[in-house]
Amino acid sequence: MASLPFTTLPLLSLLLKLAYSSPHDTLIPYNTSGIASMKLMNIIDSCWRTINWATNREALADCSVGFGKASIGGKYGPIYLVTNPYDDPVDPTPGTLRFGVIQSSPLWIIFATDMVITLKNELIVNSFKTIDGRGANVEIAYGPCITIHGVTNVIIHGISIHDCKPGTAGLVRNSPTYVGKRGGSDGDAISIYSSSNVWIDHCYLARSTDGLIDVIHASTDVTISNNYFAEHDKVMLLGHSDDFIADEVMKITVVFNRFGEGLIERMPRVRIGYAHVANNRYDEWKMYAIGGSANPTILSEGNYFIASDDPGSKEVTKRETSNWESWRWQSSRDVFINGAYFVPSGHGSSDPLYTMAQAFIVAPGYMVPDLTADAGPLHCLIDRPCML
Repeated sequence: MASLPFTTLPLLSLLLKLAYSSPHDTLIPYNTSGIASMKLMNIIDSCWRTINWATNREALADCSVGFGKASIGGKYGPIYLVTNPYDDPVDPTPGTLRFGVIQSSPLWIIFATDMVITLKNELIVNSFKTIDGRGANVEIAYGPCITIHGVTNVIIHGISIHDCKPGTAGLVRNSPTYVGKRGGSDGDAISIYSSSNVWIDHCYLARSTDGLIDVIHASTDVTISNNYFAEHDKVMLLGHSDDFIADEVMKITVVFNRFGEGLIERMPRVRIGYAHVANNRYDEWKMYAIGGSANPTILSEGNYFIASDDPGSKEVTKRETSNWESWRWQSSRDVFINGAYFVPSGHGSSDPLYTMAQAFIVAPGYMVPDLTADAGPLHCLIDRPCML
């Protein structure tokens, strides 16, 4: 049976309005194993998950929400096809991922086939790049992983990044014309350093030496969405250190992610700046889910927190210091399961103050299991909708 067209029927619109007070999210009809069914998608996914995704890949760049909304990646550049998983940090060859990401002009980078890329040193991504794994099973694993340093407009979508190792000191190329000596990376899956307009979407991240995602050194305007995090200690760090005042500019949106099995802490840990943590599902934390230090502002909105059976792991929040009572940490429409609880603090609004373009309506927390059900890389076939 052919797939149903991606249209919004009047009855579906009515049902949606009853279920979810957003004018943006839509119920998408599709066909699975010959049986027509309806699926509730979050606002990001309903923007691009059509049967025409492969002929209009760049449409993805219009679909982010929150502080990373303006990131266009390589939207206005040509398609670059990765055909070879080999890596050379100093003299990359055409057809490899590194050759694409270091180019000075915009590129939309896709993959010819399934591949596991084991990098020989950190992959330094240049501005105006999209790494788009749709249509292939792409893994960056078992070596150093991704560095986004001093650049803007980067999108990473639909790849698995796991078992990342520290980089070594040595020469690494970051543009067609420059090779610089690096001191060695920490072993993060994705390190975002002094960068802006970055969007990380529908990736799987697990088991790295250091963090899974670090956003540090005055990076800002970042959205982290629809990702599946698993089997890791220090998941996500937002802010370099307690005395790095330049991180006051940091504004991060963490939305529609699933924090899965085997996680311990930092989902996220925030310093100094601002984080809007919305419509995420938390399946497990052994120490805490949302924490921080140095007086950050955090709005936890419409999340779904499931505490473990350990009586010592029920609290969602953790402050890494004393005298935190004035910090603005607020919870709104969150759902707390199995004894989970959030300790709020501070007075005054912690709203994200989005621009009109960045703004989106946050769903009530009880809807999060549906809105995050497809977190992580999707299985995408030509002329078919992308599915989990």
